[in-house]
Amino acid sequence: MNRPAHKLDPAILEARVYTAIRDITDELGIAIGTESLLAGEGGLLDTRDLVELCLALEDVARDVGFDFGWSTAAFTQPNSMFRTPAALAAGFVRQARGRRG
Repeated sequence: MNRPAHKLDPAILEARVYTAIRDITDELGIAIGTESLLAGEGGLLDTRDLVELCLALEDVARDVGFDFGWSTAAFTQPNSMFRTPAALAAGFVRQARGRRG
């Protein structure tokens, strides 16, 4: 599949991840930073919020031409890409570039 290079720009992808996170956290009245804990014990988002976030990121991924891989089991893993907004943005960019991790 041809993917326009500008849509795969890491800065643009990261911004779209942060926008998706803000859409949920603003609705919940939660302020977050790049290193805020999103998932797991003490995380700001519950499983339902995380699933909603992942569905939004699936839409973003589809828009730029890739499949975003996620599972609810990964939410609480110690090194999960869901642990912080920064980790999620980095994981999303890796997947967009075809290097799942």
